[in-house]
Amino acid sequence: MNYPDGVNMMANTSVLAVSLPMTPITALFGPHVAFNAFLTLALAVTGVSWYLVLSRQFVSSRLAAWVAALFATFAPSMISHAGGHPNIVSQFLVPLIIWRTLALRTRGRAVRNGLILAGLLIWQAFINLEILFMTAVGLGIFCAVMAISRRRDRPAEIATFLRGLGVTAAVTLAALAYPLCVQFFGPQSYHGLPEFVRYFGADLGSFTAYAQRSVAGNPITAGRLAQNAAEENAFFGWGLVILFFGLVAWMRRNVAVVTVAGIALLFGAMSLGPRIRLNGVDTGVPGLWSLLHSVPVLNSAVPTRWALAIAPLVAIILALGCQRASDLMKSQPAARGPVRVAMITAVAMALVPLAPTPVRATPMDPVPDFVTSGAWRQYVDDDHTLVALPLPDSSYPDPLRWSAYTGQDMRIASAYALLPNQNPLDPTDRSALFAPPWRPTSGLMASIKQGNPIPEITETRREMTLADLRYWKAGVVVLTPQVRDIEMLRTMTDLLGFQPTWTGGAWIWDVRNLVDAQKAAQ
Repeated sequence: MNYPDGVNMMANTSVLAVSLPMTPITALFGPHVAFNAFLTLALAVTGVSWYLVLSRQFVSSRLAAWVAALFATFAPSMISHAGGHPNIVSQFLVPLIIWRTLALRTRGRAVRNGLILAGLLIWQAFINLEILFMTAVGLGIFCAVMAISRRRDRPAEIATFLRGLGVTAAVTLAALAYPLCVQFFGPQSYHGLPEFVRYFGADLGSFTAYAQRSVAGNPITAGRLAQNAAEENAFFGWGLVILFFGLVAWMRRNVAVVTVAGIALLFGAMSLGPRIRLNGVDTGVPGLWSLLHSVPVLNSAVPTRWALAIAPLVAIILALGCQRASDLMKSQPAARGPVRVAMITAVAMALVPLAPTPVRATPMDPVPDFVTSGAWRQYVDDDHTLVALPLPDSSYPDPLRWSAYTGQDMRIASAYALLPNQNPLDPTDRSALFAPPWRPTSGLMASIKQGNPIPEITETRREMTLADLRYWKAGVVVLTPQVRDIEMLRTMTDLLGFQPTWTGGAWIWDVRNLVDAQKAAQ
């Protein structure tokens, strides 16, 4: 992808900890089947992991663990990202990391516990660093508060915890030093997300609203309160918001509960972004993120996704609340009936409206016969690439799928990936783009695809197109049937000066002679 510059795998969603073990599935059945298997297993294993950790480490009631695990796995934010971000919904290591972090307090096992936690952190780093970072921030705050509150009762815990943490830090940093160096300083690395993404904050009104994939959701309302359907991170609904604060008030004497609730509120404030919006209207009030969005590392975080980290915290409060109700029913048999009715009613009113609807599937355009038949091989080799019209980006990723179909044998120009900006007016600007930097030909085709009129084709434009094709080392230009395909066909024909041929369900221009002419002249 993105020939000749390539793509930095560590700086993108390569999910190596999952994609490498799933290589046999990808090789046997193709990337589409592997992706769907990955997505399905990500949710299933996350739910199992939450249940096992909650039921064996935090609560004795299996029902409490079951309710909390269901919410942590199928919260509206998780279902939202399940539409295309399996790396984000693969949170099966999060409960294990929480458990093993708290286990660092165990005396006499600093090395063992430190190594176990380090292994989990390294594993998660190759699935999604964003989830790992948010988990680390939440755990760091929680452990600091608990250490302060228990420093007199259990002073030895702090020293034991720090010894184990030291082992974890040493092993983790040693293992991740090279991968992180490649991510932040290697070829095609970038420094911070685009400015417009740094302002992607959750709407304050979304916290009490319902996501469009919840049974009580409304697509119009949800669409007005979120940047897109894959970023509905803060949709908890009135019922759950009321239940959350009610449970916190009920268990307010528990320092751990109050701390978890405080972290949830902090993450909620961070998720609002630099400027707070309410029901789609910019209030002009600066948010907490306005102080943080330019800080290194944080400038690579999408603020609205801090709301994604609230769901596990709410799940923990739910588990502890249900456990408290169970304990109350056992200790006070006379109150068993009212407590049971009150808890079941409250939980049902909060969670039933959030029940997810099925993840939507969209039929994909078929891979053209030009690719499946192998006809592309006579044009693409070690010295030539395939240039698709328009060039692939977030709105037209199909050529990436074509290349995947060939086992990545087919080199293509451009890509839908996070790539560094190359601004000639500011060479120091290395902020990320979601596609390669603009080139005359890619910009022209994207403009035509968007419905803009075709500009006058001049000799200057023809020279720029030829320069682009030589930069990409193009062997063939390919256009498949799509919206505005006739306009793109006419434009490229005019730019190249000859007609394409219809081959394998696509119009193709063999441009090897044009591209290689410069090489022959040299």
